[in-house]
Amino acid sequence: MPERQSAIRCQDLTLGYNRHPAVHHLSGNFAHGSLTAIVGPNGAGKSTLLKGISGSLKPIGGHIELASHKRHNIAYLPQAADIDRSFPITVYDLVSMGLWNTIGFFRGISASGKNKIADALHAVGLTGFENRTIGTLSGGQMQRCLFARLILQDAPIILLDEPFNAIDAKTAHDLMHIIHHWHHEKRTIVAVLHDTELVKRAFPETLLIAREPIAWGETSAVLCSENMERSRSMTEAYDPHAHDCERAA
Repeated sequence: MPERQSAIRCQDLTLGYNRHPAVHHLSGNFAHGSLTAIVGPNGAGKSTLLKGISGSLKPIGGHIELASHKRHNIAYLPQAADIDRSFPITVYDLVSMGLWNTIGFFRGISASGKNKIADALHAVGLTGFENRTIGTLSGGQMQRCLFARLILQDAPIILLDEPFNAIDAKTAHDLMHIIHHWHHEKRTIVAVLHDTELVKRAFPETLLIAREPIAWGETSAVLCSENMERSRSMTEAYDPHAHDCERAA
């Protein structure tokens, strides 16, 4: 079988904070059009890896290569806890931010852009919510709003950090349908998830990490009991007071 084209390539990648590694010595590829889950114990570096790919966190060592070489070709959904919902902004305005890469910050929204916003809101089931402030939304409604913004970004690479955390089952089902639609369009999707049963059902590929990579490949092979036990033991053995990681020779 020929090797698939890489959308994201990690080479001896180390990421961390204050020179202390949270993810280290990760090498591998997210293939173009792949649908990959990142799983691992709490504190395994899953969210840190997405921040590195998105460009919001610079590597301590190694590097990340994008096939497009352009960070604006990435759509990134952060964790819900990272979003300030007290900011007085409407659903319409938040969703419209997905057009900024194409219209800029200071240009008005064209009729075509307004139609795209309406279509995105319809796709996530939020038609009629345009004038609601985001602080009045439920957790599920807020996540739908953020998915509408992702739709408008129209990016070839989509990063999702715990997209189903603390939302209702109906919303999770509807958003998973959108993810599968993106996958059908050959976009490259990487999602941090905790629900391994969902991963087994819906994600063909998985990266299992515990600060270091444990396994990466077909989900059924990666999420075996031996790998899961190894990931737990590696996280439990982590020493937060250890010296900074040195690059391998």
